[in-house]
Amino acid sequence: MSQLPTYILERVFDAPRPLVWKAWTDPQLLSRWYGPNVETVIHKLDVTQGGLWLNEMKMGQSSGYHKTEFTEVLEPEKLVCLMSNADADWNVTANPMMPDWPKTLLTVVTFQEVGKNRTALRLEWTPHNASPAEIACFENAMENMGKGWGAGMEHLARVLAELADA
Repeated sequence: MSQLPTYILERVFDAPRPLVWKAWTDPQLLSRWYGPNVETVIHKLDVTQGGLWLNEMKMGQSSGYHKTEFTEVLEPEKLVCLMSNADADWNVTANPMMPDWPKTLLTVVTFQEVGKNRTALRLEWTPHNASPAEIACFENAMENMGKGWGAGMEHLARVLAELADA
């Protein structure tokens, strides 16, 4: 099989690596930037190998649920997880708005120090155990993924700036 399509986002933040790590692993901070323009409710966040992140994104009267299992946690350098759409009981399911969207995405986030108070973040998103239709759907959507992730990164940059000023 050919190489799977991989979405890559890279961003440098004007914040030390431990603070950027904390913004990804502290539920109060994570809910402030993850899922821009929706209300993000974190039901559980256990950032350990085998731990779960159960996340609800409220959009008006409806909600989208996401279940994430951490497969590798190397503080403060790397998070590896399997991110999935879920139903309200946290069972992995198809995305109700995009039925061919991959049920699970392998997500690798690395945090690299750049100088004393800057952090380079790299996020890789790849379909995991996906069908050909799911792979095609992901590949066709890659061009627009930067909009959602980019907006989230803007929110994250503002949260980090607030924390640095505090």
